[in-house]
Amino acid sequence: MAEPKLTPVFMPALVVLLVHSEREKGRPLTEAEVLAIRDNGVCMMMREEHAIALDEKRGYNDLDPERVWPQWQEARVQLAQQRPAEPGAAPDTAR
Repeated sequence: MAEPKLTPVFMPALVVLLVHSEREKGRPLTEAEVLAIRDNGVCMMMREEHAIALDEKRGYNDLDPERVWPQWQEARVQLAQQRPAEPGAAPDTAR
């Protein structure tokens, strides 16, 4: 029997960690900051099908830790378009 494919799942979601950190800093995160947050984030290995089910339950896909910087740049644009800019307001992480 084949071993199930495991995938890292951040708790809380990596995108949530980045949104929170960027809100606290009050400026866009640098690539080094994004990578440090990823490297220090709490994650667990989960069967791929369970990770997919978790994303579906949350209503959004988390960022791929191996492609976190380019995906974060895309997510920032999408999040900014979803919600009008308000001083001190955090972007919504839901789809």
